[in-house]
Amino acid sequence: MKPTAPLTYGLITCILLVSAPHADHLPLWVSAVCFALLSWRAYLTYSGNPLPARWLLLGVTVACVLAIAVNFRTLFGREVGVTLLILLSTLKLLELRAVRDATVLIYLSCFIIITNFFYSQSIPTALFMLFTLLVIMATWVHMQTGALALKPRLRIAVVLLLQAIPLSLIIFVLFPRVQGPLWGMPQDAYASSGLSDTMAPGSMSKLSLSEAVAFRVTFDGQAPLREQMYWRGPVLWDFDGTVWTRGTNATLRPPQLSNVSAPLDYTVTLEPHNKPWLFALEMPTKISLPAVFAPDFQLLSKSRVNARLRYSASSSLGYRANVDEAPPQLRRALLLPTDLNPRTRRLAEEWRAQNDSAEALVNTALAHFNREGFEYTLEPPLLGINGVDQFLFETKQGFCEHYAGSFVVLMRAAGIPARVVTGYQGGEFNELGGYYILRQSDAHAWAEVWLGERGWVRIDPTAAISPARIQGGLSAALPDNAALPFMARNPPQWLRGLRLNWDALSNQWNQWVLGYDTERQFAFLTRLGMEDITWQKMALNMLAGVALLVGVFTLVMLRRLAARRTDAVQAAWLKVCRKLAKAGLPRALHEGPMDYAARISAARPELADDIHDLAARYAALRYGDESEQEGLPAFRQAVRAFKL
Repeated sequence: MKPTAPLTYGLITCILLVSAPHADHLPLWVSAVCFALLSWRAYLTYSGNPLPARWLLLGVTVACVLAIAVNFRTLFGREVGVTLLILLSTLKLLELRAVRDATVLIYLSCFIIITNFFYSQSIPTALFMLFTLLVIMATWVHMQTGALALKPRLRIAVVLLLQAIPLSLIIFVLFPRVQGPLWGMPQDAYASSGLSDTMAPGSMSKLSLSEAVAFRVTFDGQAPLREQMYWRGPVLWDFDGTVWTRGTNATLRPPQLSNVSAPLDYTVTLEPHNKPWLFALEMPTKISLPAVFAPDFQLLSKSRVNARLRYSASSSLGYRANVDEAPPQLRRALLLPTDLNPRTRRLAEEWRAQNDSAEALVNTALAHFNREGFEYTLEPPLLGINGVDQFLFETKQGFCEHYAGSFVVLMRAAGIPARVVTGYQGGEFNELGGYYILRQSDAHAWAEVWLGERGWVRIDPTAAISPARIQGGLSAALPDNAALPFMARNPPQWLRGLRLNWDALSNQWNQWVLGYDTERQFAFLTRLGMEDITWQKMALNMLAGVALLVGVFTLVMLRRLAARRTDAVQAAWLKVCRKLAKAGLPRALHEGPMDYAARISAARPELADDIHDLAARYAALRYGDESEQEGLPAFRQAVRAFKL
């Protein structure tokens, strides 16, 4: 059977809906070709013109595949596979000649829906894919029924989707979880841009323009003050005059903390950033994941964070870090390019001669930043080869990376071991969810200096320039915050509340849907009363639940089928028979309506007129020429009026 025009338009809509979200990931020419092919197919359906010859379709297909091979330099991998699938599905519409081809397109549309979750697993994506699935189901119903109007088709599609929800929930809750990303292979994992292991002038200020979430934190008890929230990330040691990098630690000695204060316990939900480093409040003492504590207290995962990661950690805000630091590390923390920034070197030497202790020299440097007209800005001037000299003595305008980097250079030039630490500072509290949100705009850089018996001590030069940055966030520190994203400029309270509500909903989605991993599954099933959980028990429970659900649906369908076998006329007549049976006059199985009426008339003469009228109406509707549409309402009314 040849597909009808409405069915063809429905299939075109299905392919368009499942392919549209991929436009950001497909090469531009692929999106253009797919749109042109869909438009061509719609025109052919509208005009009634014949489909293109097979040799033409074969030529277009081969050309497209070759172009994809040239574009991606391979025909294997996730990106190439998705591109080929969408392009070939679009081409399949141009050879739509039978219902079998329509069935193939329905299945392809359902499969392409899954590929959209490779790139986004957000709530809007899920809702759009649910709507798309509804359209696909309505198209499938149209293919099976043909004559139904749009509303009945949509109603059937909605019912089918609703019936699938209980089965989906049972499988979701009980199906054994595996480690790794929910969608895609680890090497193909999505990742948002975040902190890198390098820092140059402008890198932090550029990152601060992003409102993307870096991670969320829930404290088990009382949260610390905002100015105490320094979330430690990559530690940078090596400086070439412009760029700071991590380099390689000069020792394998594990980090040592002493004189630590009472620990703070919290849980971090880290967004994927495709880098190995984890973030923890300074200083971390314990973490629930297999992770490496680098000699400089940086937390490193055993693998790249290419999926949303949830871990518990403990930190102490009061501590002494590496009081007995390895000499190679201390020598490394004094290295500077020998032929750059001479004015900075001379200034550091003067301070060293004027101060009798390292602590006094640190305070002198902070006072210099505070009193010499330095400005905190997102748009500092460009710097040349002697960038630190230019910043300290000429421009005096910079972001946190300028202040942290120049401070460390000053300390090293004065003979005090120092290093740059990058991470995030502060956080926005979401009262609805009870957690803190750390965004990319909270990215920050500060310094650490080694002060003998005090060990490594955090020094934040930005706090000397702009205390509001540490206490109130980026928007509070910038008098002219027009360069910031709109939502970072202290938006109206109702808009901020709306954003926090949405983030709380997204967080629950991330935790209980996308983050429903092995740990959460075991914890949830334990609360339901399942103890000693094993994969075998979960599989058996899942199969039992599915069997029970299928059994219930089967019974419901059988009852409906039995009800349909009894038509409306028969149902009304049986009501009459039940009334008479209760009065002691049951109908024999062999009695027809007229014979039964005659027997009732003989036994109960006062019912003769009514029962003969009812039997005659029933016989006319059941066996005669009278239509149900005309006679059934009157027959039902007579049945309701029949009294014994």
